Amino acid sequence: MSAPRVLTESFGGGPLVRAILQGVTPPEWVVPRPRGVEGWRAQVASVRDQAPVGWRETLAPAFAASGEAAARLDRVAAAGGVVVTTGQQPGLFGGPLYTLLKALSALALADRLERETGISAAPVFWAATDDADFAEAAWTGVAEAEGFQRLAIARQGADGVVMAEMPLGEVDAVYARLVLAAGSAPNAALLDAVRAAYAPGATIGGAYVALMRSLLEPLGIAVLDAWHPAVRAAARPTLLAALRGANRVDEALSLRTVAIERAGFRAQVARVARLSLVFESHAGAKLRVPLARAAALAVDDAATLSPNVLLRPIVERQLLPTVAYVGGPGELGYFAQVTAVADALDLPRPLAVPRWSATIVEPTIDRRLGRLGLTVADLLDPHAAERQLGERALPQEARVALEGLRTDISARMVGLRTPDGESPALVPDRVLEGARLQLEHRVARLERRLRAAAYRRDEALGRDMLAVRAALRPEQQRQERRLSAIPFLARHGDLLVTQLKAGAALHAGTLLAP
Repeated sequence: MSAPRVLTESFGGGPLVRAILQGVTPPEWVVPRPRGVEGWRAQVASVRDQAPVGWRETLAPAFAASGEAAARLDRVAAAGGVVVTTGQQPGLFGGPLYTLLKALSALALADRLERETGISAAPVFWAATDDADFAEAAWTGVAEAEGFQRLAIARQGADGVVMAEMPLGEVDAVYARLVLAAGSAPNAALLDAVRAAYAPGATIGGAYVALMRSLLEPLGIAVLDAWHPAVRAAARPTLLAALRGANRVDEALSLRTVAIERAGFRAQVARVARLSLVFESHAGAKLRVPLARAAALAVDDAATLSPNVLLRPIVERQLLPTVAYVGGPGELGYFAQVTAVADALDLPRPLAVPRWSATIVEPTIDRRLGRLGLTVADLLDPHAAERQLGERALPQEARVALEGLRTDISARMVGLRTPDGESPALVPDRVLEGARLQLEHRVARLERRLRAAAYRRDEALGRDMLAVRAALRPEQQRQERRLSAIPFLARHGDLLVTQLKAGAALHAGTLLAP
């Protein structure tokens, strides 16, 4: 099979994220990206000085790493090196494509840092199995010839149960659709790995971790299970500190949120009044700890605790020698609030950098684009592509007739202004001009309808357009946010992985630029 094209995309994100990337936010909001190799060397040195002692041994059960991933962690720990982290909550069959892009971005940055600074570095993927968002974890998307399809499973447990303890349930039907979407995939071993991970009796989180390890460990990327008892035990001192200082944290977060909004931005994470940033779990179900209970819970040895999204990067920084977290647009936005929490707890501020963003254009989709006479950029406007296709599909006779209508309207209006040379005109010019505009508007509306009808009548155009939209702009969103990586990897295997790694490596180079 021919190689797909991999197109680097803009990072995306709203005004706050763009301001962060441009370095124009107040200096206390985010840790600035280090500039050049010397800047990164200083960041690495700072992290090494604050590295948690014995982190590799403490978290070994939660990594359960093997092969190259384990060897790289061991090498970093022995040399007093650092890690580049990224992560994602569980998604069905590994979730959307950007999950893989985040992991490869972390790998590329770790490789580049190690090469440029001479200090050992390893990538770590934080599998957020402590997340309780079933709606996000229960689905993925695939592109089929008939259009975009969502594959989803039914809830098997109570609301609020963490994904590490949420039963997976029956997946035979959605797995069959995944295999169908992969087509005659040469990399059938990958589909077997998916089936093995999503086995009867598994939990959603457990299946996700198993699959991500099978995908990422051969690349040297270790996967940490966030709900593993070893992680919860190691995180407990930081979570207890967050409970003891809950009121102080809440005040700092409130002030930062107000500052963000007064600057004309929207805070990424809404502050919830009277609730701390720590979750308490009962039988796996998570509830935010009220500020009123925080101090009492801080001395409860039996409580099962976990961090919310603003506290998690701080916990991670306490557990691992994290030199940088590689995040998506939403994550970069909430780091403007994370720093306020870190300062309130008198803990190191974590650094976040943008991941790589990409679109995969497979050869079959490229051929369809060629038949349609479109480019990938033409799909960004939800209506522009259909207008272009309708224009080409419109019969020549209809084009001539429409142009004749426009010519006639202009000519007749000239005659109405001063019929038979009379002066003054029968009606004011503004009346005639209004009538002309109305008539031309009706002709334009008729033309749009004729184009749409011509487009719909051409079945081949319609089929190609359905397939192209499903593959490149599913649900009018970026491909990476809707489609599973599995069919792509099943069809193209190591060839695609090599291309993706190359793109991520170029992106890592920009992160180390002066």
